[in-house]
Amino acid sequence: MNRVTEQLMAGRRRPVVTPRGARGLTLVELMVAMLLGLIVIGVVLSVFLAGKQSFRTNFAVGEVGDSGRIAFELLGRDIRQAGLTGCGNLGRVANVLNNSPAGGGTAWWANWSNAVMGYDGGSADPATTTGSAVGQRVGGTDSIELVSTAGSGLSVASHDPTSATIKLNEASASLQPGDIVVVCDPDHAAITQITNYNSANVTLVHNTGNSVSPGNCSKGLGYPTQCATVGNTYTFGPNSQIALFSADDWFIGNNPAGGRSLYRAALDNAGGTISPTAQEMVRGVTDMQILYHQRSTNNFVAAGTVTSWADIDAVQVTLTLQSDTQRVTTDSAPQPLTRMLTSTFTLRNRVS
Repeated sequence: MNRVTEQLMAGRRRPVVTPRGARGLTLVELMVAMLLGLIVIGVVLSVFLAGKQSFRTNFAVGEVGDSGRIAFELLGRDIRQAGLTGCGNLGRVANVLNNSPAGGGTAWWANWSNAVMGYDGGSADPATTTGSAVGQRVGGTDSIELVSTAGSGLSVASHDPTSATIKLNEASASLQPGDIVVVCDPDHAAITQITNYNSANVTLVHNTGNSVSPGNCSKGLGYPTQCATVGNTYTFGPNSQIALFSADDWFIGNNPAGGRSLYRAALDNAGGTISPTAQEMVRGVTDMQILYHQRSTNNFVAAGTVTSWADIDAVQVTLTLQSDTQRVTTDSAPQPLTRMLTSTFTLRNRVS
């Protein structure tokens, strides 16, 4: 070999020096970096899951709160109105409906004495059937019947008891044949069914006959009730008040989604025939327990120990509500959020 060739070969064997900044990571450095990355990812994931759980819980709390407010507002309105005629004559109420006690009937909603009537979880409620079908009452839950007037604003211009006609001071689109109304003045109140309504001359008829159901046993609206065609004749004077009759039964029923809801059975006028129809009001209400305060007593008691329903002046309702949002709790088997809420309502016409 010549000298040039030896120098070239020696140059090839010469070690290459790599700059410090261009070197790769060692295995230890790589493992440490991966560990730190996993820790950061774990922290971020933990914060995300905690935030998601907090959002789910807060949303469920809002659902329960909203359902509770709606349920108590609707139920409380009916409780406060119970037994209200609009004229303050609590004990003087004539009732000429065919299915009223005076007419020999036993319908719960046609009995003004049922202004407030409660049933414990183990007692049968005549307004609904206890069972597992949709719309039926759930066993072990309380229920309550409430009878009163619904709204007001109508007044009498003139009343002819012979022809059983009442002329109103103003027209009303809310009245139709078959509606049950309460007419009252300072002397007494009378419950009767409208057999005909003429919107042109704003006149309603409350005669006997079978044009509507249950119909009237008398056209006389005097107190006390006499179930005869003429009956106890009475003339309601000008500016006497008229309001729709209201009867409701509140209970916990099975809803179409397989859960429970707060239901209300209210009167429905189907072509002149009156019958109670159950309607789902608030979903997610799983239980209702009710206590009653009897005038001149100190405690709230269950329905089974009430001695005089006419003396009930306050009702305490406890509802158990369940959120629609599932997997709220952090237990091994996550469940929806459940809360018990209690509210007390006074009957406006029974407190002094």
